[in-house]
Amino acid sequence: MKLDFTRWLPAIAKDRRTALGIAGVAALGGLAFGPAAVAAPVTTGPHQGARAAIDLATGKSRQGVTVESGLTTGTPTTEVPAGKPSTDELIPHGLEGAQSRVPLDDAQVANAKAIIAEAKRTGVGERGAVIGVATSLQESKLYNLGHLGAYNDHDSQGLFQQRPSSGWGSPEQITDPRYASRAFFSALKNVPGWEDLPLTTAAQTVQVSAYPYAYAQWEQQAADLVQQHW
Repeated sequence: MKLDFTRWLPAIAKDRRTALGIAGVAALGGLAFGPAAVAAPVTTGPHQGARAAIDLATGKSRQGVTVESGLTTGTPTTEVPAGKPSTDELIPHGLEGAQSRVPLDDAQVANAKAIIAEAKRTGVGERGAVIGVATSLQESKLYNLGHLGAYNDHDSQGLFQQRPSSGWGSPEQITDPRYASRAFFSALKNVPGWEDLPLTTAAQTVQVSAYPYAYAQWEQQAADLVQQHW
């Protein structure tokens, strides 16, 4: 796999059900091998500067908006709106190291809302929603990516870069944000004690990524999105 920690390539999404094909995009880093959620080896220790796999994900730089490419401290919400989940519910284990944050367009926000809605329907709650949104931020920057041709990471597609060849579903299914989210949460629920695991461990057990600490850097932004749209 290529290692290029500075590539942020544009994507265009018309709505949350649009699957994107981008010529020239780098292969994505997370390998969603299948829905069995067999525990993957995860090295212990703190998240090392949230450095993993930004090079293998996509982002969007809009005119007049600067992409913050990681190693920020995050901006925790201090005031919780009435009826919204608290920070303790969303981030019960604290943040694992430095945080990354990207500006979001309407398509990305719509996809985050779709993930949150499926978290409610599948019963994984606010914490599950944070894990789902953070995972998608890492895998696709919340873009519903279609097959990328020669630049594809195997046959990974969609918000979670799930693979049809590994049993996640057909290309049409895994590029449906609602189906893809349900499949992710179904696998997450098969992880013993996922509710009590740090985000990076829970996500990595489902995704089996080559970069097991990549997910942690998005926890604060994911929590902010869940708190806003729950």
